[in-house]
Amino acid sequence: MESLETRLATLEYYQQLLLEMIDSDKCPFYRLVMERGLTKSEVEGVYRLCDELNEEYEQQKAQGLVIYTDLLTQFAGLLNEKLNVNETVYAMIKQGIYEPLMNEFKHLISD
Repeated sequence: MESLETRLATLEYYQQLLLEMIDSDKCPFYRLVMERGLTKSEVEGVYRLCDELNEEYEQQKAQGLVIYTDLLTQFAGLLNEKLNVNETVYAMIKQGIYEPLMNEFKHLISD
């Protein structure tokens, strides 16, 4: 029977191959997650953060606010340290995740 270390090394190699197979145009956020080695709970934390900020975004938008710098600041401050803010925003937009919120962040980042 193979050792646990050998099996783990094989799985890591297979993961690298799968990363090469992933179309970065279709799933850039998932690819970013895998490249940066985020765990399931860390990704769930990113989604929870985005859920909270998206809810706040919708409330602020309903109140007529048009500048969302405070939300971007919260996102940048609370985003998992393994992820870069700019890369994450662009990857989420491209994959269609939290698109309206991420588009607002994109406008703030590019200004």
